Amino acid sequence: MAQTADGPWRATVRQTWIDLQPFPGRLGLTWRIALLCALVAATAMLLKIPESAISCYLIIFLMRPDSAAVSGQALGLIVLASIVVVAMAPIIQFTADSPMLRIAVIAGASFIFLYLGSASQLGETGSIIGLVIAFVLTLVDDVPANGIITHGLFYPWKMAAMPMMLMILFNLVLGTGPHHLARETIAERLRAAAELLERPTAEASRRLSELLAAGNAEIGQQVLLTRLFHTASSAMSCWLSGAVTSSYRLMLAVQALPRQVSDEMRVVLARRCQEAAERISGCRKPEAADLPAERDDEPVTIGTIRTALKGLAQDNGGTDAPPPKAPFFADDALTNPDHQRYALKTTAAAVLCYIIYSLWDWQGIHTAMITCYVAALGTTGETVHKLVLRISGCLVGAALGIGAILFVIPHLTSVGGLMVLVFCGVFVGAWVSTGNERISYGGVQIGLAFLLTILNGFAPSLDMDSARDRIMGILLGNVVVYLIFTGIWSKTTLDDVQERLAKSFRRLAAMAALPREQRLQALLPVEQIEVDMGHAREEMALTMFEPRNQRPPAARLASARAMVAETRSLASLLLFSPVIPDEARARLEALSEALAARRLSDKGAGMPLSEPLLQEPGPDPIDHHLRRIEHLAGQGTP
Repeated sequence: MAQTADGPWRATVRQTWIDLQPFPGRLGLTWRIALLCALVAATAMLLKIPESAISCYLIIFLMRPDSAAVSGQALGLIVLASIVVVAMAPIIQFTADSPMLRIAVIAGASFIFLYLGSASQLGETGSIIGLVIAFVLTLVDDVPANGIITHGLFYPWKMAAMPMMLMILFNLVLGTGPHHLARETIAERLRAAAELLERPTAEASRRLSELLAAGNAEIGQQVLLTRLFHTASSAMSCWLSGAVTSSYRLMLAVQALPRQVSDEMRVVLARRCQEAAERISGCRKPEAADLPAERDDEPVTIGTIRTALKGLAQDNGGTDAPPPKAPFFADDALTNPDHQRYALKTTAAAVLCYIIYSLWDWQGIHTAMITCYVAALGTTGETVHKLVLRISGCLVGAALGIGAILFVIPHLTSVGGLMVLVFCGVFVGAWVSTGNERISYGGVQIGLAFLLTILNGFAPSLDMDSARDRIMGILLGNVVVYLIFTGIWSKTTLDDVQERLAKSFRRLAAMAALPREQRLQALLPVEQIEVDMGHAREEMALTMFEPRNQRPPAARLASARAMVAETRSLASLLLFSPVIPDEARARLEALSEALAARRLSDKGAGMPLSEPLLQEPGPDPIDHHLRRIEHLAGQGTP
C-alpha cells in the first residue's frame, strides 16, 4: 500500500530529473538570460532605478528562444506601461485619500483582466495587466502625497521599460529568428513521424503525441512574425506557412496509419520523411519524394502522407491557406461560470493579502499580493503544483542569496563583480526556467528569490531583513491562495478533464456531419482536440497535488486516461474515415451532453474498470471506439 501511495512521487522525482537534462538550445538560452539579467542589474545600479530584482524578473519570465516574439512582447510591455502611467495618474489622485475606494478599484480592474485572461487568448497577459494596476495602486501607501506621481508611476515605468529596451537590443544582436525556429519545428515533426513509421514503439508514439498536443499556435505565430519583421525572404515565409499545415496533417496521418500497412511501405515513407527533415534543417526545400505508385485500395492515410510530402516540395509548402487559428474568445466565455469564479477567487486572495499587510503595517511582505496573481490557475491541482514550485524555488533561491551575502558580497569591489554574481545565480534559475511547464516556474522563482535577496537599493545588499520580508510575503500569498482555491468553488483536475472531453465530443459530432471532402480539410477541430487532450494528460499527472478529500480514486483516474486516449484515436479516425455511420453524430452528442451534466469526479459517475473492455476492433472501427468511450463514460456496455 505504501508503495502504491509513494509511486506518483517517485515518478515525479524521476520526471523532474529528466526535465533538468540538457536539450538542444537550452544552454544557449540559459546563458543569454543570465547575461541579460547581469546587464539589467548593472544598468539599474548606475541609473538609480529602484527594484532592480523586479526588472530582472521580467527578463527571466519573458525571455524565450524566438527573438522576434520576445521583442514584440517587450515593445508591447513598454507601450502598456506608458498607457498605465497616463491612465493611472488621475485614478491615483482620485483614490489617494480613500483606502476603501482604492480597494474597490483594485478589485474591479483585477476581476476584469483576470476574467479576460481565463476566457480568451489573452492568457497570462491578463493576469500581468491586473497585477500591474493593483501593484501601482498599492504604492500610494508607501510614498508621500507630493511624490505619488513621481514615485508611484514614473519609477514603476522605468522598472519595466529599461529591461524591455535592453532585451530588444540584446535580441537584435544575439537572438534567434522566428523562421529558424519554425523550420526546426517542421523538421522535428518529420523526424518524429519517420521514427514512428519505422519503429512503432511506445516512446515514438509518445513523442509524436507531444508534438501534436503542442498544436500550431506557437509555430503559426513564428510564421506571422517572420512576415511582419521580414526575418526571411518572402518565398521562405510562403513556404513556411504551407509547411506548418502539411507537416501537422502528415503527423495525424502517421498516427492513424492502419496496422495492416506493410513494413516495406512504412520503411519507404520513413526514409522520405527523414530525407525531407534533413533538407529542411539544412535550410533547403525538400525534393519531390519518389514514392511507390498509388493503389486504389490504399488507405486514405497513406494518400495523405503522400500528398503532404509532395506538398512540402512545392513553393507554397503544400497549401496557400494560412494555418487555422482559434478564435480570440473561448467557446464558453459567457456560459462557463469557472471563468468568473477563477477571477473572483484570485481577486479575493490578492485583496485579502493587501488588507493583511496594510493592517499589519508590514509593507515589506507586499510579495504576498504578487504571489496571488502569478500562482493562481484554473484547477486545484494546477494551483497547488504551482505553489509547490513557487515555495521550493523561493527556498532554493533564498539559500543561494544568503550564501552570496555571507561569502561573496563582502568581497565585491565593483559593478563588474556584481554582474558576475548575478550571472551565476540567475544561471541556475534560468536553466530550470527554460525547461517545460512542469518545472519552468520553479526556475523563475529561484532567480527572483536570489535577486530579491542580494539586490536592495542601488548596491549589493547585506541586509537580510528585506530578503526575509519578501520570502515571508511569498509564503503568506501561497497560504491564502491555497485556502481560497481549495475551499471555495474548488475545481478538481477531473472536472476540467470532463469539460475538455465534452468540448471534444461536440467538435467530433460536428465533424461527423460534414461531407467527406470537407471533413478531410477540417484540421482545426482535430488540432483543438489534440491540444485539449494533451492538456488533460498533463493535468491528470497533477492529481497528487490535490487535497486528499478531493483526490480521485486510482481506478477512476485510470479510466479517465483511457477515455482521453480513445478520444484522440477517434478524432484521427473520423478525419480520415471514408464513411461515418449515421448514428455516430447522435452518439457523440449524447456523450457530450452526459459529460456536461455531471462531473467525472462525482461518486457514482461512470467509468468503471472492473468490466472487461473490447481489445480488438471489429469490422467498424468507429463503432469500436465509440463503444469503448461509452463504456468508460458509464453510458453503455462493452
